[in-house]
Amino acid sequence: MKLSKNARNAIFIGSLCSISYLAVYIARNILSAVTPQMLEGGGFSEEYIAELSSVYLIFYAIGQLINGAIGDKIKARYMISFGLLLAGVTNLLFPLLSGYSGFAKYIYGCTGFFLAMIYGPMTKVVAENTEPIHATRCSLGYTFAAFFGSPLAGVLAAFLTWQSVFVTSSAALFLMATVAFTSFLILEKRGIVRYGQYRSGNSDKPAFSEGIKVLLKHRIAKFACISILTGVIRTSVVFWLPTFFLQYHGYSPKTSSLLFTYATFILSATPFLAVFLYERVMKFNMDRTILALFSASSIFFLLVFLIKFPPVNIALIVLAVMASNGAASMLWSRYCPSLRDTGMVSGATGFLDFLSYTAAAISNIIFANAATEIGWGYLILVWMGLMLLGVALMLPYGKILGKSAK
Repeated sequence: MKLSKNARNAIFIGSLCSISYLAVYIARNILSAVTPQMLEGGGFSEEYIAELSSVYLIFYAIGQLINGAIGDKIKARYMISFGLLLAGVTNLLFPLLSGYSGFAKYIYGCTGFFLAMIYGPMTKVVAENTEPIHATRCSLGYTFAAFFGSPLAGVLAAFLTWQSVFVTSSAALFLMATVAFTSFLILEKRGIVRYGQYRSGNSDKPAFSEGIKVLLKHRIAKFACISILTGVIRTSVVFWLPTFFLQYHGYSPKTSSLLFTYATFILSATPFLAVFLYERVMKFNMDRTILALFSASSIFFLLVFLIKFPPVNIALIVLAVMASNGAASMLWSRYCPSLRDTGMVSGATGFLDFLSYTAAAISNIIFANAATEIGWGYLILVWMGLMLLGVALMLPYGKILGKSAK
């Protein structure tokens, strides 16, 4: 079957964004993958690793907020390529300066800020240069790349020293910075990528208050809550999985890294399963899809608490995270691209990502202490509680109240 011109262009744009985002997520998941090595070596404590992760997430969250807004004004070619390049520099500096723990912590944080230059502009360029159905597919591609970056980081951690993993990741970031800049330049010259096609309101430069009103009409408040809840699971919980395998089940650091690789490889299929559920089972009903996924995640986390046998327990926690990540996939793959008519895709996406990673940064510190103070078992119940909040958020209260009134 011959593809239409729009479909071919979408493949070009989506493939470029997906490959670029894969490099981002390899870099993002390195610390989690090498944490068992760093702890086993004796030079780092759990508290310091938690601080590193939280500083990174805070910088990343602030970067999403700032860079998301800038991404509505500056070409994706510059935002994405320079973000990758600068992240490669700071990612390379971190292991070299690790002896200076205080300074190294903020260098690593800068990696997060620079990586936050990628997602908002990427979502905007996809939303504004492809048809809605193609935009969902493109978003699905780089969401898959995001999840697939975790197992690749795990593979590197299983076979290389933690310092070498950072160096290898930086090389990938430098390579993709070059590829992204050159490829976007070609796509722009061919007219496949264009900018400024959509604006919010009737004026060229809508007031801030007008932009807020437009986003509120698009239910930004509800999806902000979804971003927070799923952000804790997809970022913070996934970060602590290798440590969970190490401490809760007593596996070795190498085995924990390999289990993390297998788990995150399975999680990389989440976006496809979520879209299949959305399109084939829920018949394009996004709210009902998210409700079903939050419900499934709650049940799986409860079973994780109840069933301690390691193979079953690990399978259940992977399923619990997968269901939560499915809800996140609806947010990033379906909701954010749907905002293209507002002209604020990058800014809105950056705002939602800011909330997601701010919540993850705060929870990372809490989880590090909670694992020691109350134990992993009760921490699992906390994660289940977050998913139950998601269920409560997505219940169709209008229909329920309407039936009660009748």
